[in-house]
Amino acid sequence: MTARASLLLVDDDAPFRAVMAGELQRLGFVVQIAASGREALERHAAVRPDIVLLDLRLPDTDGLEVLRAIREQDGDTDVIMLTGHGSIDTAIESIRSGAFDYVAKPCPLGELELRLQRALERQSLRRRASVLERGLTPPDQRNALVGESLAFRNVLALVERVALNNSTVLITGETGSGKEMIAKQIHARSPRHDRPFVIVECAALQESLLQSELFGHERGAFTGADRAKPGLFEVAHGGTIFLDEIGEVSEPTQVKLLRVLDTSTFRRVGGTREIHVDVRVVTATNRDLETMVRQRLFREDLFYRLSTIALRLPPLRERREDIALLAQHSVAAVARRFGMRKRIAAETMEALQRHEWPGNVRELLHALEAAAVVSEGEEIRPEHLPMSVRTARHAAPAPERDDALPTLDEVERRHIERALRSTEGHRGHAARILGISERNLYRKLRDYNLV
Repeated sequence: MTARASLLLVDDDAPFRAVMAGELQRLGFVVQIAASGREALERHAAVRPDIVLLDLRLPDTDGLEVLRAIREQDGDTDVIMLTGHGSIDTAIESIRSGAFDYVAKPCPLGELELRLQRALERQSLRRRASVLERGLTPPDQRNALVGESLAFRNVLALVERVALNNSTVLITGETGSGKEMIAKQIHARSPRHDRPFVIVECAALQESLLQSELFGHERGAFTGADRAKPGLFEVAHGGTIFLDEIGEVSEPTQVKLLRVLDTSTFRRVGGTREIHVDVRVVTATNRDLETMVRQRLFREDLFYRLSTIALRLPPLRERREDIALLAQHSVAAVARRFGMRKRIAAETMEALQRHEWPGNVRELLHALEAAAVVSEGEEIRPEHLPMSVRTARHAAPAPERDDALPTLDEVERRHIERALRSTEGHRGHAARILGISERNLYRKLRDYNLV
């Protein structure tokens, strides 16, 4: 438990109040006390505690009346009823009136601590779910998915069909091709559209942290786990969880994911209780999972469960007819955001059409945003584009001559690309081959527009 958790203790028995307040403070609560129903409502309105421990027998009113008034004041406060005259009828009535739990006096401190912990745990889940539902439930992305090419129209048609059922979906495609947007569109067009859409960046977290984020943890599961935390599978209950870069997940986590997919249940880290969830799983990767399966780097059974429906996003070079549409859309969006007027010159559009776009749509959008910002007039000229874009040619480069040696940057970029190809895009393995840290590799990838 944490000192940030506040608690209001309401009881007319002064010795009991004093002893219990001391024990609750020792557990880490900030404790307020009240001796009557009227005082309880005044203190509750003033401090809005996380939890109220409320005696059923008060000198000026019935505890159930105070409970109902507290629930009307603040539906987020959890109330645990205390009574020395417990009966099943009283317990049922208090729960029906909105109490979170019920405990008879004198109750063992360990039992009370468990009830309090459960109340805090539920509040944590409720807050996280509320934030994610407001911030991560995406709108329909249809207007943001720009493209008229046959390859892209086929993708969108498949998305419309896939969205209507609960099958798992594996989205494959190169970096920057729009996999996350497609995942959001699947959710937005599904019957789950008004429920949470939770994104998990699998490659950004170490294995222990990833498991804690996905499945949650119990109090004391590891150093620093001073309270239980619901996992993102719990937060996504009723909605969709999007596991990006699924190819980076370790085998132990793959085993746990397989169990969730097979049974819709899991245990928190350090826990024994089975938790059931109703979650649709959508994953994405820029790696070749079938090759990884053959190399025993990825579980075959998990691959087949994830790829019930496989959706491949074509790279931008395979739908060049969409480049002009995407470019115009991007410049219009940047112009609205910065309050400017911009248009793309014909020569600039030619340069955009020549480029191979290894970073796909993301690279195109970033290049045009930078060009729009640095251009002084209304027209975006070729010289405003990044060097790699404006120097692109359709023809293959001329053979290297002794008097035209590549720069160190060019050599380094090519070497990094070779390392990534040899590891099929696995950054950790590539970093070890190159003899640099993964963080340093990521910085270089960003510098060379390879992210």
